[in-house]
Amino acid sequence: MSLRLRLTLWYTGVLALTLLIFGSALYFFIAAITKINIESSLRRQGEEIVSQIQVIPFFNMNLIQLPQLNDFRTAGTFLQTNRVDGRTDKSGNFQGYLPFDRTAGFQRAMREASWFELYDIAEYKLLIYHIRMEIGGEFLGVLQVATEVSDHYNFLAAVRTLLIAMSLFTILLAATLGMYLARKALKPIDSVISAANRIEKGEDLAQRIAYRGPKDEIGRLTETINNMLGRIESMYKELESAYRTQRRFVSDASHELRTPLTTIRGNVELLQKLWKEKEGVGDPQLTLEAMRDISQEAERMSRLVSDLLALARADAGTQIDKSPVALAPVVAEAIRKAQFLPRTAEWRTGDLSALEGAYVMGNTDYLQQLLFIFIENAFKYTPEGYVELDAVREGGQIGLRLRDTGIGMNQDEIPHIFERFYRADASRGRTSGTGLGLAIAKWIIDELGGSIEVVSRKDEGSLFIIWLPLIPPPREDGEAAADGAPPDAE
Repeated sequence: MSLRLRLTLWYTGVLALTLLIFGSALYFFIAAITKINIESSLRRQGEEIVSQIQVIPFFNMNLIQLPQLNDFRTAGTFLQTNRVDGRTDKSGNFQGYLPFDRTAGFQRAMREASWFELYDIAEYKLLIYHIRMEIGGEFLGVLQVATEVSDHYNFLAAVRTLLIAMSLFTILLAATLGMYLARKALKPIDSVISAANRIEKGEDLAQRIAYRGPKDEIGRLTETINNMLGRIESMYKELESAYRTQRRFVSDASHELRTPLTTIRGNVELLQKLWKEKEGVGDPQLTLEAMRDISQEAERMSRLVSDLLALARADAGTQIDKSPVALAPVVAEAIRKAQFLPRTAEWRTGDLSALEGAYVMGNTDYLQQLLFIFIENAFKYTPEGYVELDAVREGGQIGLRLRDTGIGMNQDEIPHIFERFYRADASRGRTSGTGLGLAIAKWIIDELGGSIEVVSRKDEGSLFIIWLPLIPPPREDGEAAADGAPPDAE
């Protein structure tokens, strides 16, 4: 059974019960009011007649004189007296006599002063009020005051029929209208089901449920599902992007590993061939060249494996162990070691006074690795000119600025330089390296809570600014300063 049918049946049932209770209450109220009015009229007329009974003294006896019944003639009201002396008097507005069992009636009159009875005579219904007639304690008989109530019963039957008909019509109309309204109200749910079915079949994750109604429960449900679909679409795109990145990463890593392995294998085969031809003597020059190539390619492969291991740890969620670190000694050590790196450009150091008293929450080894990645990268892509390192403070951050006069980059290339194995152009592809350094550097910066700013122009050089948040200098006992504020910017 569908939801709209259940809803229709539920509120139709509630409406039917409500109409039944209301109709029954209305019917019994009308019937009770009608009965009370009729009985009051009959009781009033009967008491008036009994009050007109007179006693006339006659010699040694009293004669009972009843009022003339014709004086109380009223349309639809009939009077009849049933006396103990056997006489029966009645009003002249009807033919025949009202039903009365003298024996049972007189016995009941001795017990009750008055009572009502309903009689069916032919097609008529008579309501008869019986009242005991007595004077001076002497029982005279029973007075009957009757009225025809067929019209009243017909009226009540018509009311009952009308209430039933109107109730049935109302229930039918409500059920029909309710089914229409339920279908209209639940139409967004059908849209939800259709959209879910399309998504299940993988047709289009960008589809959304169209809803222009009020912000009721259905509206909020539709909005929630649309938001959920948006998140699912975003996550699916991220998964697709991650899958493509992973495939590209595996392909590039395989290519990078295959090159040194091919070189090593070729040189080993060459050495084996030389030793076989010369019976173990071999050409010393060729042997030295082959050994040098093997050493260089093994070192290159070792760096690549080391970088892959670092990125694998980053992907696994490995966190860097951090503690307060004075930045000046770390930078000074990096500057000293950078002098021994292979380079063709001039190595300069600018104003580093901003490093005085600067502390960051980090790790000495990872900070040196971070600086070496950027310095070595700058040397690789700066065939002439210079590479310069300085520092600057801004607010609660310290910025390490590395400027070079190298080949630079186009603006559309900058967002991709931190991707793994990325090569912006042919010149970068010819430059040695694993293509993983900047990806590792970005991971270290993120772990340290910093950010990276890149400004570059093609053939004009590049500027890299590494921003790291400052922390208060630690006390002598190793605890942080009480004020918790970073040193003032210079």
